[in-house]
Amino acid sequence: MSVRRLASVEGGRPARERDSPAQAERARGTTEAPEGEEQHARLWHITLSVAGRAQPLPDVRRALERLADDHPFLLTSRYAEDHAEIRYWEEARDLHDAAALALRLWGEHRRTAKLPAWEIVGLEVIGRETYQQRISEGYGPPPAHPVGVHPF
Repeated sequence: MSVRRLASVEGGRPARERDSPAQAERARGTTEAPEGEEQHARLWHITLSVAGRAQPLPDVRRALERLADDHPFLLTSRYAEDHAEIRYWEEARDLHDAAALALRLWGEHRRTAKLPAWEIVGLEVIGRETYQQRISEGYGPPPAHPVGVHPF
């Protein structure tokens, strides 16, 4: 298992020390980095929704708990007999990479975590700034449960 490290998107730097507007555009994924210039990883908030044939609730819960052990940056999971929602932070260079990692999560951990044979039915990937803006404006995700696995 690879070790991941979370870091602040802004690296804790004051606004006056942050990137130029062009660098900020590249960091938001709206332009390409010039050749030879490396694009740094950023944090993306992922909401992955899965659904399928109903399973016993204790089995779904145990599987999601194993997934949380396999994927240490899992924030919270909500589940029912026939669907689940997983929220977590992913570190990736851009939105495309973050979405690709998120879309592989369920399948890659299906055997080790004994996840149900459900399909991905929804994916939301948003940048840290967008996530924080939604929260501050009062239209972010439903109030968070404590970190962990919880029924809907």
